[in-house]
Amino acid sequence: MKKNEIIRRIATPAAAFALLSLGIFTARPLSARAPFTPEQLARQEQELLKVVDHGRDLWHGSRKDMSTNGLACGNCHPDAAASNPQTFPKYQNDMGQVVALRDMINWCITGPLAGKEIDPDGTDMIAMEAYATYLYRGTTITPGLATAQTAPIVPIKSGTGYPRKGSGIGYDK
Repeated sequence: MKKNEIIRRIATPAAAFALLSLGIFTARPLSARAPFTPEQLARQEQELLKVVDHGRDLWHGSRKDMSTNGLACGNCHPDAAASNPQTFPKYQNDMGQVVALRDMINWCITGPLAGKEIDPDGTDMIAMEAYATYLYRGTTITPGLATAQTAPIVPIKSGTGYPRKGSGIGYDK
């Protein structure tokens, strides 16, 4: 018996078994359980809202080390207006690079607010991001799309620590 014939006799049954096994596993419908029970979903929402509440407090100035000039994120972005978390990551003119929302939050804290940067991986940053993104739920995700920007209700146009060159969206006039 030649080598090729031996391989063919061994390989053919093995290939048939593999195809048959695949057919058995894919022929019957697979059903999955719901990923979460209603109780689990309620608990997840409750935990998220606790973090969102903490973010709201930080956004409106509960941490004095985040600002040394009396400003808070909410002065320029009441209710997270113009933060547009759904557009991140995106190119940010003020920073000269593509940044994540957390980078922009820290830029605002250390620039316009003249405060101390918060840990980008800490619970305060997660809370800040949770607050901003929670308010934008249901908004179309369009990363980097400048035309999707919303105008803040009460923009701060000048003040200690406020950048002289704006972001290019009209606040530097």
